Amino acid sequence: MTYDYDLLVVGSANADLVIGVERRPGAGETVLGSDLSVHPGGKGANQAVAAARLGARTALLARVGDDAHGRLLLDSQRAAGVDTAGVLSGGAPTGVALITVDPSGDNSIVVSPGANARLSPADIRDASGLLRAARVVSAQLEIPLETVGEVVAGMAPGSRFVLNPSPPVPLPAGILAACDPLIVNEHEARVVLGGPVADGPEDSVADGPEDSVADEPESAGETPESARETPESVGDDPEEWARALLARGPRSVVITLGARGALVADDRTTALVPSVPVRAVDTTGAGDAFTAALAWRLGAGESLTVAAAYAARVGAAAVTKEGAQVSFPTAAEVASLAAAAPGSLPRAGAAERHVTAPGQPVSGPDQGVAE
Repeated sequence: MTYDYDLLVVGSANADLVIGVERRPGAGETVLGSDLSVHPGGKGANQAVAAARLGARTALLARVGDDAHGRLLLDSQRAAGVDTAGVLSGGAPTGVALITVDPSGDNSIVVSPGANARLSPADIRDASGLLRAARVVSAQLEIPLETVGEVVAGMAPGSRFVLNPSPPVPLPAGILAACDPLIVNEHEARVVLGGPVADGPEDSVADGPEDSVADEPESAGETPESARETPESVGDDPEEWARALLARGPRSVVITLGARGALVADDRTTALVPSVPVRAVDTTGAGDAFTAALAWRLGAGESLTVAAAYAARVGAAAVTKEGAQVSFPTAAEVASLAAAAPGSLPRAGAAERHVTAPGQPVSGPDQGVAE
């Protein structure tokens, strides 16, 4: 079958509103901050830009508001070469992330999903031609879970579905069975295996209308009792996590492990892909770049292990520059990173760190993996 697109990304598009502060305010407190900076973001929009920069024929299916933030996001996509025919406008203001950052780099984020929450199953059905024209379809969970289920139902036979369940919620069997691969960090793996969602700043996202979808066996299927291993029953070995996740139904799994690399697994192979040492400046969006690169290279016919190794290089290149979308590398820049010996990487003014993938992009010798 001939496809018009190497990758269709179905997901979120946000405007990131960032203010630097000397310290984050307490309850009832007002503090002064830096000038406001506004950047295009959202996991879906980030993935689309990352793939297009690498040379993939890319389209985005998303919803933005009919406002200045929506126009900013559309301009960013078009500048990167993304086909925006599937980006819908209206129904709610564009999603925004309100971000305060202190001098140490720690941040606090409040997300208003806005139009992202209005990307509906009906929107997916209306875009069936676009959906069936893509070799690979990638999704995340910053849009309603029922919408992701409709994506799975509407894909062309023979196309491939890639899911990064972030922010994580328990997934219905019908979505799990379509994943090839399911890309998770350790926290996301715990949630997929039935662990508590209430384990970090992403928790509130799970409280919404999408929760009811997991309880609809007629559309999503129920998880067999034999596959219901819990986080407590599989221990701390990443290979055990991979086996437990595969038992839930995905065709393949990628578990990102920070400085340890990424574990890739399917019913034939399990392999550890090493991390890439770089001197990082800004980790924002590195995980989205990893996912986009992995999806594109899988669609090009590479094995899961080879595609993940390439994706690790893309994520590593992204953190050597400031910003999210503006930092995403071209294929030539990734090739340059691959050719460079670790000791000859250009110094970017920070300690050497290791970058792999979504949710856990960076880890250094003296610090834990960033979430």
